[in-house]
Amino acid sequence: MRKFSCLLTLLCLPLMAEASSTYRCGSALVSKTAPTAEVLNKCGEPSSRDFVGYKEVVDSYGFRNEVSVEEWVYGPKSGMYHFLRFEGGRLTEVRSKRGS
Repeated sequence: MRKFSCLLTLLCLPLMAEASSTYRCGSALVSKTAPTAEVLNKCGEPSSRDFVGYKEVVDSYGFRNEVSVEEWVYGPKSGMYHFLRFEGGRLTEVRSKRGS
């Protein structure tokens, strides 16, 4: 039985990782790489929007570009704050934290 439990946990790990790559706002879902316009359309204006700075990225051809980095905060919703990070106008990370 213990082996089955370990196997089941290992099989579910990819599913848990996928869950953090989306953000639910109301009945809509936004996924990683969604543009800022799509997130605004589906989720509305965030509680706060902060310009973090610039990040240098290298594309698949080896060209370097600087892209803007923003962090948007939604919430609190049921005591949770949701932090969405955008690089170059695309959603790259979704984090959540319980408010204090």
